[in-house]
Amino acid sequence: MTSATPAPLGGRVVLITGGGRRLGAAIARLLHAEGASLMIHYRSSQAAAAALAAELNAARPGSAASMQADLRDVDSLPGVVAAAVGAFGRLDVLVNNASTFYPTPLGEISAADFDDLVGSNLRAPLFLAQAAAPELRLRHGLVLNMADIHAFRPLKRHTVYCIAKAGLVMLTQSLARELAPQVRVNGIAPGPVLWPEAEMDGDLRARIVARTALKRMGAPEDVARAALYLVRDAPYVTGQVLAVDGGRTVGGL
Repeated sequence: MTSATPAPLGGRVVLITGGGRRLGAAIARLLHAEGASLMIHYRSSQAAAAALAAELNAARPGSAASMQADLRDVDSLPGVVAAAVGAFGRLDVLVNNASTFYPTPLGEISAADFDDLVGSNLRAPLFLAQAAAPELRLRHGLVLNMADIHAFRPLKRHTVYCIAKAGLVMLTQSLARELAPQVRVNGIAPGPVLWPEAEMDGDLRARIVARTALKRMGAPEDVARAALYLVRDAPYVTGQVLAVDGGRTVGGL
């Protein structure tokens, strides 16, 4: 009789922000399938996060939990990290996935818009990484930041979002230097893999897809597989942002 092959991420603990829905849920499911335990953060999607945790615990009891926090409240962020460590005894991977996205046309940008978009997309990842750094150093862990292809080339009418994601790319590179050699820091820049939840014109969607080199939409699972690669299979990769965009950045924005 041969023993079962151990799960590649068995014993590893992942904290994923905004993990109950959309890309976050896809990443959570795949990392869990590879053996990781998950702390699933949410701000307002309590039902979705709880349902996902229940699903994962049904597959492997005691392997998932969920927690609520408003990541714009910087003072609460050490508590988010402490909750993950308290639930599972350690923390190996921080996935900064939570994001706010909406247009901010020039001439209509408010200070509240700026604080919200920069707060969720840039400030929270920085302060969460700072809070998690001592534990991640102990575990030789990873910070994984979810950026966007529009961090590199701007999306019209989304100035504040784009500068926040551009800052996240620089944060990824800066933290890779600050936290080396114990902690790797990488990012993923998705392209058209999920449409925004707000209604989008069908002709615009068609034009976006036509501008990808592969001439098709991606799927959340494409991003999740990139995350798995960076978590599991890339021990000599740090300070990098991997575009998962079907070649849209070479096809033209």
